[in-house]
Amino acid sequence: MNVNTLVVLLEFSRTATSMCAAGIVLLLIGLWADRSDFASARGLNKVVALGNVCFAIPLAVFGAEHLSGARFIMNSVPDYMPWRLFWAYFIGVALIAASLSLATKIQVRWSGLLFGIMMFLFVAMIHFPGALAKPGERILWTIVIREMSFGGGAWALAGTAIGRERTSGKSVIAVGRVLIAIAAIFFGVQHFLHPLGLPGVPLEKEMPTWIPARVVVDYLTGAFLLGAGICFLLAQRVWMAATYLGTWLLFLVLVIYGPVMIMALLDPSTAVKVEGINYFADTLLYAGTILALAAASAPHDRQPAVAA
Repeated sequence: MNVNTLVVLLEFSRTATSMCAAGIVLLLIGLWADRSDFASARGLNKVVALGNVCFAIPLAVFGAEHLSGARFIMNSVPDYMPWRLFWAYFIGVALIAASLSLATKIQVRWSGLLFGIMMFLFVAMIHFPGALAKPGERILWTIVIREMSFGGGAWALAGTAIGRERTSGKSVIAVGRVLIAIAAIFFGVQHFLHPLGLPGVPLEKEMPTWIPARVVVDYLTGAFLLGAGICFLLAQRVWMAATYLGTWLLFLVLVIYGPVMIMALLDPSTAVKVEGINYFADTLLYAGTILALAAASAPHDRQPAVAA
C-alpha cells in the first residue's frame, strides 16, 4: 500500500467513519449473540441463522448516518413537519436502538413491529408522494417498493418472535410475506429490463466492468427473484425459496458490494464514500429481509431460536 492510498484511507469523513464503526460494532455484537444458534445450525440454516445480524447491521449504519449528518438528512423530512432537525436525530437513535434489539434478539416483537411501521410511514409521507409526482421515474418506485419490503422483513421478524402458532404472529408474517413477494417480483423484472445494474436492489449504479459476465449475473439474480417472489406470493415452498435467494444475495453482498464499497472508501469524496456504504448496507438489509422470511417460514425442525 503506497503513502497516497494510506492517506486516503485515514482521511475518512466523520459520516463515513461513524457509519463503518457502527456497522463493525453491530457485527461483533450480533455474531456474539448469535453464536449458539449459528453453531447448532446445519447447512444453509447457518445462513438463515445470520438473518437478524444481516438486518441489524444496516440499521446501525443508517442510524450513524442520521446522527452524524443530521443537518443534511433533515432536508428529507417533509416541510409540513415541525422540528425537522429533531426528527433526523430521533430516527437515528431509533434505528440504532432497533439494531441493538434485533442483533441481541431482545424484544424483537416490538423493534420489528415499530421499525416496520416507521418504514410504512416513510413510504406514505416521503417516497410515495415523490413517486407520484414523477410517475415515469423507475428509481423512485423502486425505493417505494424497497422500503415496503424492509418493513415486511421487520414484520416477519416480529411475527416469528410473537409466535408462528398465534393468530397475531401468523397475520404479521403474512403481511410481511406479501410485501416481500411484491418487491421480489418487481426487482426480478427490473433485472431483465436493466441487465447491467448492480444486482439485488435495482437502483441506478451499474456493476463495475471488472465483474465477469455482468449480464449473466443480473439475469440469474432476476430469475432467482422472480421465482422466489412467485413462491412467496402463492405461499408455496417459501422457506426453500427464501433460503436460497437470501444465500445468493448475501454472496453478492460479499463478492460484489464489498469490493464496490472498498473502492468507494478509497475515493477522496465524502459523497462517494457514503454512497458506497449505503449501497452495501441497502443490499445487506434486503438479504436480511429475505432471510427473515426464511426464518419465519422454516419447518418446525429447522426453526431457529428467537426471543420475544
